[in-house]
Amino acid sequence: MTISFQPFVILFAFALYGLVHSWLASQRVKTWVHRVFGDIAFERYYRLAFNLIGVLTLLPILSLVARLPDKPLYSIPDPWRWISLAGQAIALILLAGTLRQTGTLDFLGLSQLGGETGAPPLATDGFYSRVRHPLYSATMLFLWLTPTMTQNLFVLTLAISFYFVVGAYFEEKKLARYFGKAYLDYRSRTPMFLPWPHSCK
Repeated sequence: MTISFQPFVILFAFALYGLVHSWLASQRVKTWVHRVFGDIAFERYYRLAFNLIGVLTLLPILSLVARLPDKPLYSIPDPWRWISLAGQAIALILLAGTLRQTGTLDFLGLSQLGGETGAPPLATDGFYSRVRHPLYSATMLFLWLTPTMTQNLFVLTLAISFYFVVGAYFEEKKLARYFGKAYLDYRSRTPMFLPWPHSCK
């Protein structure tokens, strides 16, 4: 029996990506950048630079997924395929709606270029009243509803989902420190990823 190493290559590459991305998002790096480049440069350019680095460092991983030897795992037959595609369309609508709610230009780091700085308020309404991480939920919904799944795509989807779960845990620790009781109350009554009718701490 031959062992396929492609999944391990993709996992290792994404693990490096996750480490770099998390390092850049850490308070230690933000404090260093703030100190070295000053208030204006940090507040106006850090978010945009963070996003650009995130996209550029993700491209080699996507290239690996496309170029490494692959094999099909499953293909959802009709009519279930159309249901899967409809679910992906809903996921895209949720993504767009959440970005619009939080401010697409703010999320991308473009509004900060014009001098709009300062920490955003705690979002608890709209999509955030259903789950604490609607962007993560919608992205995972889109990925897992892919109607034709290959080995490489499955590994990438698994890695992204794991990263979201771990990243959300550390993100919430920072939010709890920043917003205090307001965030703890919000967390106690709002599910993390799935909009269950009961609260999920």
